[in-house]
Amino acid sequence: MIDWFTWVQIGLAVVAGVFAIVVGLIGWKPNDVTVGALVLIELLLVAQGVVSLVQPAVGNPPGGDGLTFGVYAVSVLLVPPAAVVWALVDRTRWSTVVLGVGALTVAVMVYRMQEIWFAH
Repeated sequence: MIDWFTWVQIGLAVVAGVFAIVVGLIGWKPNDVTVGALVLIELLLVAQGVVSLVQPAVGNPPGGDGLTFGVYAVSVLLVPPAAVVWALVDRTRWSTVVLGVGALTVAVMVYRMQEIWFAH
């Protein structure tokens, strides 16, 4: 993992998550901004996955348990699509809140992945 890229992902996921929860609670239904934020988060997760596959090949393996990291890496890829599908099926303000919770879940999982990768 690349440390600064991880922090960018975490920051974006927190901002998107808080924004979606706030606008969901005030009554917004899912829209291009809230759904698009989750799509961007997913694209960054895919990029991080590619980086995580290449890093060990160039001499930077995870410091912690590789299996645990791999399970997190695969699981976190499922969260944004699940939240987006929910938002597209149930177009209420509560599905916007679900998008926010999904984004915050990604932030926590990426933070945990960083802890595993940089464990000494």
